[in-house]
Amino acid sequence: MSKKQVKEELEQDILLETFSKAQSLYDNNKSAIIGAAIAVIVLIGGSIGYYYYSAAQESEAQQLMAKATQAYLNQDYQTALTGSETQFTVGFEQIINNFSITDAANLASYYASVCEFKLGNTQEALNYINNYEIPDGILGVGPISFHGVLLTDLGNHAQAAETYVKAAEWDKNESTTPYNYLEAARAYQDAGNTNKAREYAQKVVDEYSQSSYITTAEKLLGTLAVAQ
Repeated sequence: MSKKQVKEELEQDILLETFSKAQSLYDNNKSAIIGAAIAVIVLIGGSIGYYYYSAAQESEAQQLMAKATQAYLNQDYQTALTGSETQFTVGFEQIINNFSITDAANLASYYASVCEFKLGNTQEALNYINNYEIPDGILGVGPISFHGVLLTDLGNHAQAAETYVKAAEWDKNESTTPYNYLEAARAYQDAGNTNKAREYAQKVVDEYSQSSYITTAEKLLGTLAVAQ
């Protein structure tokens, strides 16, 4: 094979042609390609850095939660909420404000809501519970039901009723579901919606006949029938 033929075949080689085009593209756009590569490296580095930063934040927040939670369990709601200068502790408020990206801060929002309610500050309690990210399953039922308590306390009975229904159906079981259906019925009754009140009281009777709330539900149905 002559040198001329070899040269012609090489020039027609697909891989060689592709490489040649790529080389040409790189030469013509060197700055942009290098810049993009650096951006990718920075993004990867930033993601790794954020992971370690968030992990460190979570660890610190969890440690601070211990003292606040202890005060909460001791029913010292003010200390649990705002901390104590004399004891050098922080409360749920500071954890929420300083560690907002953490799971600990999310849990602190729920505890802070309860603290505010216990201290007689229902609107502030509502503000905190509105920022709480509700967990899936049975662990989410209590906070949703508590949200209903706050709305009831503020006189928002129709909204409270809807919230109790949400709590009842968040994780259906033989304990929390009939309780929250019954609370929804009471809230609808307070809102003047007797049809809805009857509907949810009847659900307890029909679907949870072994529940400890059955007698109360039947009494409520009797009261609603007389009120017609």
